[in-house]
Amino acid sequence: MQKDDLVYVGHMLDMPEKALQKVKGKPRGDYDQDENLRMALAHLIQVIGEAARHVSPEFCDTHPDIPWSKIVGMRHKVVHDYLHVDYDIIWDVVTVNLPPLIAVLEKIVPPQDEA
Repeated sequence: MQKDDLVYVGHMLDMPEKALQKVKGKPRGDYDQDENLRMALAHLIQVIGEAARHVSPEFCDTHPDIPWSKIVGMRHKVVHDYLHVDYDIIWDVVTVNLPPLIAVLEKIVPPQDEA
């Protein structure tokens, strides 16, 4: 494991937590009507994928329960195909996929007061 792996994985944990805070208590209709929220969530997903892209292959191999290629692929979709971002998928990623990702990442990243 490279020293920076935990830094990047820490970012992968911080960004989903921020995304979930942004949608906490908001119905889907609020999201549909709020362009700033949609753009913020797309950006946070992009950052998660960018961080995942920098994690070493060795670290990824030791944590096969994390869908590394899907996370990076989503980043590529948001960055390179930005004209065709499907905001239904962004909503699903945030509300469905990020909570279990957070649970897995919390087992890897030591709490701040213990780091």
